[in-house]
Amino acid sequence: MIRRAAVLFLAALLPLLAGAGPAGATGYRYWSFWEQDGSAWTYATQGPSLARPADGDVHGFRFSVSEDSSDAAKPRGTADFATICAKTPPADGSKRVALVIDFGTPQDAPSGETPPPSRTACAQVPEDATTADALAAVAKPLRYDTNALLCAIAGYPKKGCGDQVSTEESPAPAQKETDSGPSVGLLAGIAAVALLGAAALWQTRRRAS
Repeated sequence: MIRRAAVLFLAALLPLLAGAGPAGATGYRYWSFWEQDGSAWTYATQGPSLARPADGDVHGFRFSVSEDSSDAAKPRGTADFATICAKTPPADGSKRVALVIDFGTPQDAPSGETPPPSRTACAQVPEDATTADALAAVAKPLRYDTNALLCAIAGYPKKGCGDQVSTEESPAPAQKETDSGPSVGLLAGIAAVALLGAAALWQTRRRAS
């Protein structure tokens, strides 16, 4: 009876043992596209090659590693249209689009590359221009892949496009010292299995004697 209990307990514990290691999430290294609404950034609902900003709009780009749009890093800084385009007067037949280009952090950079300093620019483009047109006017060279995904702004990064990145490659939050080993519950479970096994062995030997 004790041996059977030990087997059942171990069978129940195996899934916990299998999942005891840290879960590895996967993210992507890419340029995200944002629109400024007042003083807040909102993730764009369409790509820069389709978005057609109006005169006075502020659009932003941020290079980072994220799993999806819900945890994507926003462009940093508080510059608004009046600040970015202060030295660019309006002109007939054109519009002004303020751009914030955030090249991200060294932790998000591909191996061997260093992100340039973040910058802003005021693009004066034709009235029917897209955000991609505005970006091309002030931040060449741009690089796209065969699916029209924006891969590089001002030549950064030099290679790669939406590359998959594991948590081992990206920075992870520091763990507390108490989290560095197996949990107390897991250790207790292992100890319980050992005790049940020992009890079963003792019972078998007692019957055999």
